[in-house]
Amino acid sequence: MREILRAEALAGVPHGFLTGLGHEGEPDPARIVAGAELVRVKQVHSPRVVFVEAPFAGDELPEADALVTDRPGLVLGVVTADCAPVLLADRAAGVVGAAHAGWRGAFGGVLEATVAAMIEAGATRETIVAAIGPTIAQASYEVDQAFHDRLVEHDADNAALFAPGAPAHHQFDLPAYVRRRLESAGIGRIDDLARDTYTEEQLFHSFRRATHRGEPTYGRQFSLIACPT
Repeated sequence: MREILRAEALAGVPHGFLTGLGHEGEPDPARIVAGAELVRVKQVHSPRVVFVEAPFAGDELPEADALVTDRPGLVLGVVTADCAPVLLADRAAGVVGAAHAGWRGAFGGVLEATVAAMIEAGATRETIVAAIGPTIAQASYEVDQAFHDRLVEHDADNAALFAPGAPAHHQFDLPAYVRRRLESAGIGRIDDLARDTYTEEQLFHSFRRATHRGEPTYGRQFSLIACPT
């Protein structure tokens, strides 16, 4: 059975960052809330957010990279394998969100869009808390010069997120970039579990690690959240 990691920022909110260990099918939402139903989307590295009122009908999932709800009985889920899973909640308002934030989604504004959708559902910016789950760490994430230049040209402050790497390459701090984008959204608290999907191979799937080793790249881990009751 997959291990469940919790975040202090989300204490009192049903949630969990699952490891990649155990059965590889969809997780049992009852491990988060008894009798709840799991809701997912087709993730496409976009800034799109969907507000969930009920489980989606049919087999076709909407294309999006974040979900928000204020409805009890639903467990929101995202899958990752190096990108950052971000779970968010406003306990008082009873609104939660889950976002898949790779660099493309974060760059495109998926986190700010998630916060905006939560506010539209009744949350307050300053009382939203967020937790960044297992993601690839800076020491494990080499990028090329074009990647570096794109982010720095967009915002010169992003230069601080890169460390020297191999010639014409850099080490990118994705968790810090995600935190920066959450901070720009003005939310109240941000916690980072600081777990590296690439190096902690006994616990997490890593798309980049599998690619480097020529292994199958289909492995993912789930991050789940539901409204507090």
